[in-house]
Amino acid sequence: MGHSTKKLELTGQRFGKLTALRPAENIGKKTAWLCRCDCGKEIVVITGRLRSGHTTSCGCLKSKDGLALTYVDGTCVEMLRARTVRRNNTSGVPGVDWWASKGLWRAMICFKGKRYYLGGYRRFEDAVKARRTAEENLHDRFLREFAEAASGQNATG
Repeated sequence: MGHSTKKLELTGQRFGKLTALRPAENIGKKTAWLCRCDCGKEIVVITGRLRSGHTTSCGCLKSKDGLALTYVDGTCVEMLRARTVRRNNTSGVPGVDWWASKGLWRAMICFKGKRYYLGGYRRFEDAVKARRTAEENLHDRFLREFAEAASGQNATG
């Protein structure tokens, strides 16, 4: 009565910039796929990270003008500055989405590779306010410190 270890059929499916080519060896107990990025590089990604939208490229993500993005401790400076709204966002406000199972607006913020849950709110405006406050506390301070560090390097160089 062993449980089925049949992999999902993802061949040819796209996940952001990645196209699933074929099943890869498991990573630990997790199933994984060999994927090709639009940039041409091939990487192996855990199935769950593809399907959840956590991994959408080989890591090559470039800004729209083709310049490399600046990552500091896993946080992209340019995306913070641009207040980017992800394509899969349901509200039009970064970090705020409809949490259907609870019937609430959920506020979250990702910073330095960690996701922070800011709460569930009945009113959309309250979720947006929680997100904006977190942006001011985390992102804006980070961008100010980044700009000061960058200008400090320029002054001494």
